[in-house]
Amino acid sequence: MTPSGNPVTIIMIEDDEGHARLIEKNIRRAGVSNEIIPFTNGTEALAHLLGADGSGTASIGRQLLILLDLNLPDMGGVDILEKVKSNPHTKRAPVVVLTTTDDQREIQRCYDLGANVYITKPVDYDGFAQAIRQLGLFFAVMQVPEAD
Repeated sequence: MTPSGNPVTIIMIEDDEGHARLIEKNIRRAGVSNEIIPFTNGTEALAHLLGADGSGTASIGRQLLILLDLNLPDMGGVDILEKVKSNPHTKRAPVVVLTTTDDQREIQRCYDLGANVYITKPVDYDGFAQAIRQLGLFFAVMQVPEAD
């Protein structure tokens, strides 16, 4: 919930079905019951976030939190991050990057573009599950700013 009481919708952009299930399971295990809308590619996610015309007006009044994988089949997650953070209607939406990429330049670029959190997915299942559980606890206490 936001300070005004509006529910926060979690937008999950993740093309690996196993990772998506694991993310949702551990978010739920952490007690977060917010709606999660999954997308497996950037094109559909951006259409949802920015609308068919790309103006971003589709997100006016929405309270969003975005989980973003950088390695998607149709476009790079960095491009999605850049579009979301440069749009006046979505720029305040927190973005959590969840990816296997641990290149320091890529991490810095994401933060420079406005990512709020960058989590490197451990290759092993237990490490990844633990990271997602911690992320779920983060969501449980996080305040999302109101959109314009």
